[in-house]
Amino acid sequence: MRFRAKIVDIACIQHFTRVVSTISKLCKTCTFRLTPGKIYFILSEQVANGGVSMWCELPQANFFDQFQMDGVSTEDNEIYLELVPDNMSRALKSAQAAKLVKIKLTKKHAACLTFEIELPSLTNQSRTVVHDVPVNVIARRLWGEYQEPAMPQFDVSVYLPPLKTIKTVVEKMKNLSNFLVLSANRNGDMTLKVETDLASVTTLFRDLETPSWSREEESGLCPSDRDPEEMAEARVDIRKFSQFLVGQQVNPDRIICNIVDGNILHFFVLHEDLSLQYFIPTVAV
Repeated sequence: MRFRAKIVDIACIQHFTRVVSTISKLCKTCTFRLTPGKIYFILSEQVANGGVSMWCELPQANFFDQFQMDGVSTEDNEIYLELVPDNMSRALKSAQAAKLVKIKLTKKHAACLTFEIELPSLTNQSRTVVHDVPVNVIARRLWGEYQEPAMPQFDVSVYLPPLKTIKTVVEKMKNLSNFLVLSANRNGDMTLKVETDLASVTTLFRDLETPSWSREEESGLCPSDRDPEEMAEARVDIRKFSQFLVGQQVNPDRIICNIVDGNILHFFVLHEDLSLQYFIPTVAV
């Protein structure tokens, strides 16, 4: 297995840093999957046990000036690594004004992703900072555990309100309860509600846009006979929802929220350079 890549454009360095920062705020460990055309950050906790799932994919050509890899074999030309994204994020923090960033898979005391960051200098001598991020290589027989999650058959699909607005609301609600009920209907109404023994607090958003799914997608994903006024809801851990909102460092164009009534929240972050899906399971009363 071999992997080496280089980023020269400063805008791409900063954008990749924001992506990794987002991932580091969403999970403590994740799988870093490398293929010739794309790279992936994957988190697949057991939803049945209350864990969240994440699937983020990036076309490597949108970020890297050079990208070379040889997977475990000619037939399986991929590499799966387990790592702590916060370590990668810390390594990239010193690259905000870098001339270039090189990333390669190395074996030192153990397997590592080595970041070589060339910084600008006032003299002719270059300054290079090196960070080794420890990784565990995931065996081929385990790759089946890290496949893209199926799009859920949702009851309601709606665009979230502006991120700044909803973050402010949820941060205040966190002080009142550990759980939040998110409800929405196909007319673009959405409510966020927390309840305590003494009070119930609800924030209502009206006239939100709803995504336009193709006829094929809609017939397979979203029952067409649902009353547009009927609310679908999901009761979730408010900390996990807040973590998702606070983690968005990539300035997404839009965020779609799909609700499987009483079962799961599925978020789809839309950005021209990446695709990020995030699943939060419901919590029983």
